[in-house]
Amino acid sequence: MILLAIDDYSLQFRRNLCYYMSKPTVRKEPVLQPSKDSPKAPDRQVANFYGTVLYDEGKYRMWYYGMNEVLPIAYQTSMICYAESDDGINWTKPNLGQIECKGSSNNNAIYFPGIQSPGACVIKDEDDPDPQRRYKLVYDPLQEKGPIRDSFGVPVSTLATATSPDGINWKLGSGWPIDVFSELSSFYKHEGMYYVHGQGIFSGGGEGGSEVGRQGYLWVSPDFENWVQGWAEAFTLPEPSDPNKRGYEHSYDQVHLGIGAANFGNVQVGLFGRWRPGKGEPPIHTLKGIEGDLGLVVSSDGMHFREPVKSHIYISAADSLVTPREGKDYPTILCQYNGILNVGDETRIYHGRWRNAGLTEDYHTEIALATLPRDRWGALGLFPKQSEGWVWSAPITLPEKGLEISINADNEDLFELELSDSEFRLIPEFSGENAGVVNSEGGIESRVSWSGDISRIAGSEVRIKINMAARDNLQPKLYAAYVNGQ
Repeated sequence: MILLAIDDYSLQFRRNLCYYMSKPTVRKEPVLQPSKDSPKAPDRQVANFYGTVLYDEGKYRMWYYGMNEVLPIAYQTSMICYAESDDGINWTKPNLGQIECKGSSNNNAIYFPGIQSPGACVIKDEDDPDPQRRYKLVYDPLQEKGPIRDSFGVPVSTLATATSPDGINWKLGSGWPIDVFSELSSFYKHEGMYYVHGQGIFSGGGEGGSEVGRQGYLWVSPDFENWVQGWAEAFTLPEPSDPNKRGYEHSYDQVHLGIGAANFGNVQVGLFGRWRPGKGEPPIHTLKGIEGDLGLVVSSDGMHFREPVKSHIYISAADSLVTPREGKDYPTILCQYNGILNVGDETRIYHGRWRNAGLTEDYHTEIALATLPRDRWGALGLFPKQSEGWVWSAPITLPEKGLEISINADNEDLFELELSDSEFRLIPEFSGENAGVVNSEGGIESRVSWSGDISRIAGSEVRIKINMAARDNLQPKLYAAYVNGQ
Protein backbone atom coordinates (compact mmCIF):
# COMPACT_ATOMS: atom_id res chain seq x y z
CA MET A 1 0.00 0.00 0.00
CA ILE A 2 1.20 3.48 -0.87
CA LEU A 3 0.17 6.62 0.99
CA LEU A 4 0.98 9.50 -1.33
CA ALA A 5 1.43 12.91 0.23
CA ILE A 6 -0.92 14.37 -2.40
CA ASP A 7 -3.68 11.88 -1.49
CA ASP A 8 -5.87 13.48 1.18
CA TYR A 9 -8.02 10.34 1.42
CA SER A 10 -5.06 8.26 2.64
CA LEU A 11 -3.34 11.01 4.64
CA GLN A 12 -6.36 12.72 6.12
CA PHE A 13 -5.67 15.01 9.06
CA ARG A 14 -2.70 17.30 9.30
CA ARG A 15 -1.30 20.12 11.38
CA ASN A 16 1.10 22.87 10.26
CA LEU A 17 1.62 21.13 6.90
CA CYS A 18 0.94 22.26 3.34
CA TYR A 19 1.55 20.93 -0.15
CA TYR A 20 4.76 21.61 -2.03
CA MET A 21 4.14 20.43 -5.58
CA SER A 22 6.99 18.91 -7.54
CA LYS A 23 8.08 20.10 -10.97
CA PRO A 24 8.89 17.22 -13.31
CA THR A 25 12.05 17.30 -15.39
CA VAL A 26 11.00 17.50 -19.02
CA ARG A 27 13.29 16.35 -21.82
CA LYS A 28 13.49 19.12 -24.39
CA GLU A 29 14.01 16.64 -27.22
CA PRO A 30 11.13 14.29 -28.08
CA VAL A 31 11.71 10.57 -27.56
CA LEU A 32 9.78 9.65 -30.71
CA GLN A 33 9.00 11.71 -33.79
CA PRO A 34 7.22 11.15 -37.10
CA SER A 35 9.23 9.40 -39.84
CA LYS A 36 9.44 12.54 -41.97
CA ASP A 37 12.06 11.09 -44.31
CA SER A 38 10.00 8.00 -45.15
CA PRO A 39 7.21 8.86 -47.65
CA LYS A 40 5.57 5.45 -47.20
CA ALA A 41 5.70 5.40 -43.39
CA PRO A 42 2.33 5.26 -41.59
CA ASP A 43 3.64 7.95 -39.22
CA ARG A 44 5.32 10.18 -41.82
CA GLN A 45 3.32 13.25 -40.76
CA VAL A 46 2.09 12.47 -37.25
CA ALA A 47 3.29 10.39 -34.29
CA ASN A 48 0.61 11.13 -31.73
CA PHE A 49 0.66 9.86 -28.17
CA TYR A 50 -2.93 8.82 -28.08
CA GLY A 51 -1.21 5.68 -26.91
CA THR A 52 0.49 3.59 -24.24
CA VAL A 53 3.93 2.84 -22.84
CA LEU A 54 4.42 -0.39 -20.88
CA TYR A 55 7.58 -1.68 -19.23
CA ASP A 56 7.19 -5.31 -20.14
CA GLU A 57 9.75 -8.00 -19.21
CA GLY A 58 12.70 -5.60 -19.24
CA LYS A 59 11.68 -3.76 -22.40
CA TYR A 60 9.74 -0.57 -23.04
CA ARG A 61 6.87 -1.04 -25.49
CA MET A 62 4.86 1.76 -27.08
CA TRP A 63 1.60 1.84 -29.02
CA TYR A 64 0.69 5.16 -30.61
CA TYR A 65 -1.15 6.43 -33.63
CA GLY A 66 0.45 7.72 -36.77
CA MET A 67 -0.76 9.51 -39.87
CA ASN A 68 0.94 9.39 -43.24
CA GLU A 69 -0.56 12.71 -44.28
CA VAL A 70 -2.87 15.34 -42.90
CA LEU A 71 -6.14 15.58 -44.79
CA PRO A 72 -9.07 17.97 -44.32
CA ILE A 73 -10.85 15.31 -42.23
CA ALA A 74 -8.81 14.52 -39.12
CA TYR A 75 -7.86 10.86 -38.52
CA GLN A 76 -8.52 9.98 -42.17
CA THR A 77 -5.18 8.19 -42.54
CA SER A 78 -4.60 7.22 -38.91
CA MET A 79 -3.13 3.84 -37.97
CA ILE A 80 -2.02 2.29 -34.70
CA CYS A 81 1.78 1.96 -34.72
CA TYR A 82 4.25 0.12 -32.48
CA ALA A 83 7.76 0.87 -31.17
CA GLU A 84 10.26 -0.71 -28.75
CA SER A 85 13.13 0.53 -26.61
CA ASP A 86 15.73 -0.75 -24.16
CA ASP A 87 15.91 2.53 -22.24
CA GLY A 88 12.60 4.26 -22.96
CA ILE A 89 14.38 7.11 -24.72
CA ASN A 90 15.80 5.64 -27.93
CA TRP A 91 13.06 3.84 -29.84
CA THR A 92 12.99 1.53 -32.85
CA LYS A 93 10.03 1.01 -35.14
CA PRO A 94 10.05 -2.70 -36.10
CA ASN A 95 8.85 -3.90 -39.48
CA LEU A 96 5.62 -5.79 -38.71
CA GLY A 97 4.48 -6.30 -42.31
CA GLN A 98 0.82 -6.24 -41.29
CA ILE A 99 -0.71 -3.36 -43.24
CA GLU A 100 -0.01 -1.58 -46.50
CA CYS A 101 0.66 2.14 -46.55
CA LYS A 102 1.37 3.96 -49.82
CA GLY A 103 2.01 0.65 -51.54
CA SER A 104 4.41 -0.79 -48.94
CA SER A 105 3.86 -3.09 -45.98
CA ASN A 106 7.40 -2.61 -44.62
CA ASN A 107 6.32 -0.59 -41.61
CA ASN A 108 5.39 -0.66 -37.93
CA ALA A 109 1.61 -0.33 -38.30
CA ILE A 110 -0.72 -2.86 -36.66
CA TYR A 111 -3.61 -4.26 -38.65
CA PHE A 112 -7.16 -3.48 -37.62
CA PRO A 113 -10.19 -3.54 -39.91
CA GLY A 114 -10.67 -0.02 -41.23
CA ILE A 115 -7.75 2.32 -41.66
CA GLN A 116 -9.00 4.95 -39.23
CA SER A 117 -7.91 3.74 -35.80
CA PRO A 118 -6.73 6.63 -33.61
CA GLY A 119 -5.95 5.92 -29.99
CA ALA A 120 -4.48 2.80 -28.39
CA CYS A 121 -4.84 2.08 -24.66
CA VAL A 122 -3.11 -1.22 -23.79
CA ILE A 123 -2.78 -3.21 -20.56
CA LYS A 124 -1.11 -6.51 -19.78
CA ASP A 125 -3.70 -8.48 -17.84
CA GLU A 126 -1.70 -11.01 -15.82
CA ASP A 127 -4.84 -12.30 -14.11
CA ASP A 128 -6.53 -13.56 -17.28
CA PRO A 129 -6.06 -17.36 -17.41
CA ASP A 130 -6.32 -17.34 -21.22
CA PRO A 131 -2.87 -16.49 -22.68
CA GLN A 132 -4.58 -15.45 -25.93
CA ARG A 133 -6.19 -12.57 -23.99
CA ARG A 134 -3.12 -11.56 -21.99
CA TYR A 135 -2.92 -8.13 -23.64
CA LYS A 136 -6.07 -6.03 -23.86
CA LEU A 137 -6.65 -2.91 -25.89
CA VAL A 138 -9.33 -0.27 -26.22
CA TYR A 139 -9.18 2.11 -29.13
CA ASP A 140 -11.16 4.75 -31.02
CA PRO A 141 -12.39 3.47 -34.39
CA LEU A 142 -13.84 6.06 -36.73
CA GLN A 143 -15.34 4.40 -39.79
CA GLU A 144 -17.29 5.94 -42.63
CA LYS A 145 -20.30 3.69 -41.99
CA GLY A 146 -19.88 3.37 -38.23
CA PRO A 147 -23.08 2.99 -36.19
CA ILE A 148 -22.32 5.72 -33.62
CA ARG A 149 -23.24 9.16 -34.95
CA ASP A 150 -23.51 12.70 -33.66
CA SER A 151 -26.68 14.80 -33.66
CA PHE A 152 -26.05 15.66 -37.32
CA GLY A 153 -25.84 12.01 -38.34
CA VAL A 154 -22.06 12.11 -38.83
CA PRO A 155 -20.10 9.01 -37.64
CA VAL A 156 -17.98 9.71 -34.57
CA SER A 157 -15.33 7.82 -32.69
CA THR A 158 -16.29 5.47 -29.91
CA LEU A 159 -14.85 2.63 -27.87
CA ALA A 160 -13.82 -0.70 -29.42
CA THR A 161 -11.85 -3.58 -27.88
CA ALA A 162 -9.28 -6.20 -28.86
CA THR A 163 -7.21 -8.95 -27.22
CA SER A 164 -3.80 -10.40 -28.03
CA PRO A 165 -1.28 -12.98 -26.82
CA ASP A 166 1.70 -10.71 -27.58
CA GLY A 167 0.55 -7.12 -28.10
CA ILE A 168 1.24 -7.35 -31.85
CA ASN A 169 -1.40 -9.68 -33.29
CA TRP A 170 -4.88 -8.65 -32.22
CA LYS A 171 -8.35 -10.18 -32.29
CA LEU A 172 -11.20 -7.70 -32.28
CA GLY A 173 -13.98 -7.85 -29.75
CA SER A 174 -17.52 -8.24 -30.99
CA GLY A 175 -19.87 -5.32 -31.53
CA TRP A 176 -19.61 -1.80 -30.17
CA PRO A 177 -19.23 -1.75 -26.36
CA ILE A 178 -20.78 1.69 -25.89
CA ASP A 179 -23.19 3.70 -28.00
CA VAL A 180 -21.94 7.27 -27.50
CA PHE A 181 -19.08 9.46 -28.68
CA SER A 182 -15.79 9.07 -26.83
CA GLU A 183 -12.13 9.92 -27.26
CA LEU A 184 -10.16 7.66 -24.94
CA SER A 185 -7.30 8.62 -22.66
CA SER A 186 -6.49 5.68 -20.36
CA PHE A 187 -7.39 2.12 -19.49
CA TYR A 188 -6.60 0.05 -16.41
CA LYS A 189 -7.93 -2.78 -14.29
CA HIS A 190 -8.87 -2.04 -10.69
CA GLU A 191 -10.36 -4.49 -8.18
CA GLY A 192 -11.44 -6.81 -10.99
CA MET A 193 -13.16 -4.11 -13.06
CA TYR A 194 -11.99 -2.65 -16.37
CA TYR A 195 -12.05 1.15 -16.38
CA VAL A 196 -11.73 3.32 -19.48
CA HIS A 197 -11.36 7.09 -19.25
CA GLY A 198 -12.09 9.49 -22.04
CA GLN A 199 -13.52 12.74 -23.25
CA GLY A 200 -17.22 13.02 -23.80
CA ILE A 201 -19.38 15.83 -25.13
CA PHE A 202 -22.99 15.08 -24.25
CA SER A 203 -25.57 17.48 -25.60
CA GLY A 204 -28.01 18.45 -22.87
CA GLY A 205 -25.95 16.65 -20.22
CA GLY A 206 -25.39 19.66 -17.99
CA GLU A 207 -27.36 21.05 -15.07
CA GLY A 208 -30.96 21.62 -16.08
CA GLY A 209 -30.31 20.07 -19.49
CA SER A 210 -27.81 22.73 -20.51
CA GLU A 211 -24.90 22.08 -22.87
CA VAL A 212 -21.51 20.98 -21.51
CA GLY A 213 -18.01 21.36 -22.82
CA ARG A 214 -15.29 18.75 -23.01
CA GLN A 215 -15.24 16.87 -19.70
CA GLY A 216 -13.74 13.67 -18.31
CA TYR A 217 -15.92 10.55 -18.16
CA LEU A 218 -15.47 6.89 -17.29
CA TRP A 219 -16.84 3.65 -18.75
CA VAL A 220 -16.71 0.30 -16.95
CA SER A 221 -16.90 -3.44 -17.64
CA PRO A 222 -16.69 -6.37 -15.21
CA ASP A 223 -15.29 -8.80 -17.80
CA PHE A 224 -14.08 -6.85 -20.86
CA GLU A 225 -17.04 -8.24 -22.80
CA ASN A 226 -20.09 -6.56 -21.30
CA TRP A 227 -19.99 -2.79 -20.77
CA VAL A 228 -22.33 -0.67 -18.72
CA GLN A 229 -24.26 1.55 -21.14
CA GLY A 230 -23.87 4.59 -18.96
CA TRP A 231 -20.96 6.64 -17.76
CA ALA A 232 -19.60 8.30 -14.64
CA GLU A 233 -18.14 11.76 -14.30
CA ALA A 234 -14.49 11.09 -13.52
CA PHE A 235 -13.31 14.68 -13.46
CA THR A 236 -14.88 17.92 -14.64
CA LEU A 237 -13.93 21.57 -14.69
CA PRO A 238 -16.53 24.20 -13.81
CA GLU A 239 -19.00 25.18 -16.49
CA PRO A 240 -19.83 28.90 -16.91
CA SER A 241 -22.57 30.17 -14.59
CA ASP A 242 -24.52 31.41 -17.62
CA PRO A 243 -26.09 28.31 -19.28
CA ASN A 244 -26.04 30.09 -22.62
CA LYS A 245 -22.23 30.20 -22.54
CA ARG A 246 -21.77 26.47 -21.88
CA GLY A 247 -20.77 23.89 -24.45
CA TYR A 248 -17.73 22.92 -26.49
CA GLU A 249 -18.35 25.73 -28.98
CA HIS A 250 -17.67 28.36 -26.33
CA SER A 251 -14.31 29.59 -25.07
CA TYR A 252 -13.46 28.50 -21.53
CA ASP A 253 -11.13 25.97 -19.91
CA GLN A 254 -12.26 22.41 -20.65
CA VAL A 255 -11.01 18.86 -19.98
CA HIS A 256 -9.30 17.59 -23.12
CA LEU A 257 -9.35 13.78 -23.47
CA GLY A 258 -10.35 13.07 -19.89
CA ILE A 259 -7.96 11.48 -17.39
CA GLY A 260 -4.74 9.73 -18.42
CA ALA A 261 -4.24 7.68 -15.25
CA ALA A 262 -2.17 4.85 -13.81
CA ASN A 263 -3.37 2.43 -11.14
CA PHE A 264 -1.10 1.89 -8.12
CA GLY A 265 -3.50 -0.29 -6.16
CA ASN A 266 -5.09 1.78 -3.42
CA VAL A 267 -4.50 5.04 -5.31
CA GLN A 268 -4.64 6.17 -8.92
CA VAL A 269 -2.63 9.10 -10.25
CA GLY A 270 -3.54 10.87 -13.45
CA LEU A 271 -3.12 13.90 -15.65
CA PHE A 272 -5.83 15.76 -17.49
CA GLY A 273 -5.55 18.11 -20.42
CA ARG A 274 -6.53 21.66 -19.55
CA TRP A 275 -7.71 22.86 -22.96
CA ARG A 276 -7.66 26.64 -22.88
CA PRO A 277 -8.52 29.28 -25.45
CA GLY A 278 -5.89 31.52 -26.96
CA LYS A 279 -5.97 35.23 -26.29
CA GLY A 280 -8.84 36.91 -28.09
CA GLU A 281 -9.48 33.90 -30.31
CA PRO A 282 -12.86 32.77 -31.71
CA PRO A 283 -14.85 29.82 -30.25
CA ILE A 284 -12.79 26.99 -28.90
CA HIS A 285 -14.01 24.29 -31.31
CA THR A 286 -12.20 25.97 -34.22
CA LEU A 287 -8.86 24.97 -32.58
CA LYS A 288 -7.36 28.32 -33.53
CA GLY A 289 -5.00 29.56 -30.84
CA ILE A 290 -5.80 26.70 -28.42
CA GLU A 291 -3.11 25.69 -25.95
CA GLY A 292 -3.13 22.68 -23.64
CA ASP A 293 -1.47 22.16 -20.26
CA LEU A 294 -1.55 19.11 -17.97
CA GLY A 295 -3.09 19.17 -14.51
CA LEU A 296 -2.56 16.57 -11.76
CA VAL A 297 -5.37 14.51 -10.19
CA VAL A 298 -5.66 11.56 -7.79
CA SER A 299 -8.34 9.01 -6.98
CA SER A 300 -9.01 6.48 -4.25
CA ASP A 301 -11.62 4.38 -6.08
CA GLY A 302 -10.38 4.43 -9.68
CA MET A 303 -13.47 6.39 -10.73
CA HIS A 304 -13.62 9.84 -9.18
CA PHE A 305 -10.61 12.11 -9.39
CA ARG A 306 -9.71 15.34 -7.61
CA GLU A 307 -6.95 17.94 -7.86
CA PRO A 308 -4.61 18.04 -4.84
CA VAL A 309 -4.20 21.75 -5.57
CA LYS A 310 -7.06 23.22 -7.56
CA SER A 311 -6.13 24.82 -10.89
CA HIS A 312 -2.47 23.93 -10.45
CA ILE A 313 -0.68 23.41 -13.78
CA TYR A 314 1.56 20.39 -13.36
CA ILE A 315 3.25 20.38 -16.78
CA SER A 316 2.62 23.46 -18.86
CA ALA A 317 2.85 23.82 -22.61
CA ALA A 318 5.73 26.21 -21.93
CA ASP A 319 7.55 23.47 -19.96
CA SER A 320 7.20 20.94 -22.80
CA LEU A 321 7.24 22.88 -26.06
CA VAL A 322 6.67 21.05 -29.30
CA THR A 323 9.43 21.22 -31.94
CA PRO A 324 8.85 24.64 -33.53
CA ARG A 325 8.26 25.44 -37.19
CA GLU A 326 10.91 27.90 -38.33
CA GLY A 327 9.44 31.35 -38.77
CA LYS A 328 6.08 30.37 -37.23
CA ASP A 329 4.70 30.72 -33.72
CA TYR A 330 2.17 27.95 -33.18
CA PRO A 331 0.68 27.03 -29.78
CA THR A 332 1.53 23.71 -28.09
CA ILE A 333 -1.17 21.32 -26.88
CA LEU A 334 -0.04 18.59 -24.47
CA CYS A 335 -1.87 15.26 -24.53
CA GLN A 336 -2.02 12.61 -21.79
CA TYR A 337 -2.83 8.94 -22.28
CA ASN A 338 -1.60 5.61 -20.82
CA GLY A 339 1.85 7.06 -20.21
CA ILE A 340 2.52 7.01 -16.44
CA LEU A 341 4.72 4.21 -15.10
CA ASN A 342 7.22 3.51 -12.35
CA VAL A 343 10.47 1.82 -13.33
CA GLY A 344 13.04 1.35 -10.57
CA ASP A 345 13.46 4.59 -8.64
CA GLU A 346 11.91 6.75 -11.36
CA THR A 347 8.41 7.84 -12.32
CA ARG A 348 8.06 8.39 -16.06
CA ILE A 349 5.40 10.53 -17.69
CA TYR A 350 5.15 9.96 -21.42
CA HIS A 351 2.94 12.51 -23.13
CA GLY A 352 2.15 13.96 -26.51
CA ARG A 353 3.10 17.36 -27.88
CA TRP A 354 0.85 18.75 -30.59
CA ARG A 355 1.82 21.70 -32.77
CA ASN A 356 -1.51 23.44 -33.20
CA ALA A 357 -1.18 24.52 -36.80
CA GLY A 358 -4.59 23.29 -37.91
CA LEU A 359 -4.86 20.56 -40.53
CA THR A 360 -2.00 21.88 -42.67
CA GLU A 361 1.47 20.67 -43.58
CA ASP A 362 2.74 22.48 -40.48
CA TYR A 363 0.63 20.20 -38.26
CA HIS A 364 3.03 18.06 -36.22
CA THR A 365 2.89 15.83 -33.16
CA GLU A 366 5.63 14.05 -31.23
CA ILE A 367 6.05 12.03 -28.06
CA ALA A 368 7.81 13.49 -25.05
CA LEU A 369 9.03 12.37 -21.62
CA ALA A 370 8.99 13.97 -18.18
CA THR A 371 10.47 12.30 -15.11
CA LEU A 372 10.34 12.41 -11.30
CA PRO A 373 12.06 10.45 -8.58
CA ARG A 374 9.61 7.61 -7.97
CA ASP A 375 6.28 8.71 -6.43
CA ARG A 376 7.50 12.25 -5.77
CA TRP A 377 4.47 13.97 -7.31
CA GLY A 378 4.32 16.45 -4.48
CA ALA A 379 5.24 16.74 -0.81
CA LEU A 380 3.78 17.61 2.54
CA GLY A 381 6.05 20.04 4.31
CA LEU A 382 5.91 22.53 7.16
CA PHE A 383 4.19 25.86 6.92
CA PRO A 384 6.72 28.68 6.65
CA LYS A 385 7.99 29.68 10.10
CA GLN A 386 6.62 26.50 11.71
CA SER A 387 9.09 24.10 13.28
CA GLU A 388 7.01 20.94 13.59
CA GLY A 389 3.85 19.30 12.28
CA TRP A 390 2.17 15.98 11.62
CA VAL A 391 -0.24 14.10 9.38
CA TRP A 392 -2.53 11.24 10.44
CA SER A 393 -3.55 8.52 7.99
CA ALA A 394 -6.88 6.89 7.34
CA PRO A 395 -7.40 3.53 9.09
CA ILE A 396 -5.21 0.83 7.52
CA THR A 397 -5.36 -2.92 7.96
CA LEU A 398 -1.77 -4.05 8.41
CA PRO A 399 -0.47 -7.06 6.45
CA GLU A 400 -0.56 -10.41 8.25
CA LYS A 401 3.07 -11.29 7.46
CA GLY A 402 6.33 -9.54 6.72
CA LEU A 403 5.04 -6.16 7.86
CA GLU A 404 7.33 -3.25 7.01
CA ILE A 405 6.70 0.50 6.95
CA SER A 406 8.93 2.94 5.09
CA ILE A 407 8.83 6.54 3.88
CA ASN A 408 9.89 8.44 0.78
CA ALA A 409 11.14 11.79 2.05
CA ASP A 410 13.71 14.55 2.01
CA ASN A 411 15.75 14.74 5.23
CA GLU A 412 14.21 11.50 6.46
CA ASP A 413 16.01 11.68 9.82
CA LEU A 414 13.65 14.57 10.72
CA PHE A 415 10.71 12.13 10.91
CA GLU A 416 9.30 9.73 13.47
CA LEU A 417 6.18 7.58 13.21
CA GLU A 418 3.55 6.57 15.74
CA LEU A 419 0.67 4.10 15.55
CA SER A 420 -2.85 4.46 16.94
CA ASP A 421 -6.12 2.59 16.76
CA SER A 422 -8.80 3.75 14.33
CA GLU A 423 -10.10 6.24 16.92
CA PHE A 424 -6.75 8.04 17.22
CA ARG A 425 -5.78 6.46 20.56
CA LEU A 426 -2.00 6.04 20.42
CA ILE A 427 -0.64 2.57 21.08
CA PRO A 428 1.97 2.96 23.87
CA GLU A 429 4.26 0.25 22.47
CA PHE A 430 4.52 2.20 19.20
CA SER A 431 4.29 5.86 20.19
CA GLY A 432 6.00 8.47 22.36
CA GLU A 433 9.42 7.23 23.40
CA ASN A 434 8.66 4.02 21.49
CA ALA A 435 7.92 5.82 18.21
CA GLY A 436 9.39 4.44 15.04
CA VAL A 437 12.61 6.00 13.81
CA VAL A 438 13.67 6.26 10.20
CA ASN A 439 16.81 4.54 9.00
CA SER A 440 18.64 6.81 6.58
CA GLU A 441 20.03 4.21 4.22
CA GLY A 442 19.95 6.16 0.96
CA GLY A 443 17.65 5.51 -1.98
CA ILE A 444 14.01 6.38 -2.42
CA GLU A 445 12.61 4.37 0.50
CA SER A 446 13.81 4.65 4.11
CA ARG A 447 12.72 1.87 6.44
CA VAL A 448 11.14 2.60 9.84
CA SER A 449 12.51 0.73 12.88
CA TRP A 450 10.53 0.07 16.06
CA SER A 451 11.71 -0.74 19.55
CA GLY A 452 8.62 -2.95 20.03
CA ASP A 453 7.69 -6.06 18.09
CA ILE A 454 5.52 -4.68 15.28
CA SER A 455 4.61 -8.19 14.13
CA ARG A 456 2.46 -8.38 17.26
CA ILE A 457 -0.14 -6.09 15.66
CA ALA A 458 0.03 -7.57 12.15
CA GLY A 459 -3.50 -7.82 10.72
CA SER A 460 -4.80 -5.08 13.01
CA GLU A 461 -6.49 -1.87 11.90
CA VAL A 462 -4.39 1.17 12.78
CA ARG A 463 -3.72 4.75 11.85
CA ILE A 464 -0.20 5.98 11.15
CA LYS A 465 0.82 9.34 12.56
CA ILE A 466 3.82 10.82 10.74
CA ASN A 467 5.59 13.52 12.75
CA MET A 468 8.18 15.87 11.26
CA ALA A 469 10.30 18.68 12.67
CA ALA A 470 12.75 21.16 11.18
CA ARG A 471 16.28 21.17 12.55
CA ASP A 472 19.58 22.92 11.76
CA ASN A 473 18.02 24.81 8.83
CA LEU A 474 16.89 21.51 7.30
CA GLN A 475 13.27 21.12 6.20
CA PRO A 476 11.42 17.76 6.11
CA LYS A 477 9.42 16.90 3.00
CA LEU A 478 7.21 13.79 2.87
CA TYR A 479 6.34 12.36 -0.57
CA ALA A 480 4.94 8.97 0.36
CA ALA A 481 4.72 6.26 3.01
CA TYR A 482 4.60 2.55 2.21
CA VAL A 483 3.00 -0.30 4.14
CA ASN A 484 4.30 -3.57 2.74
CA GLY A 485 3.92 -7.22 3.59
CA GLN A 486 4.61 -10.68 2.22
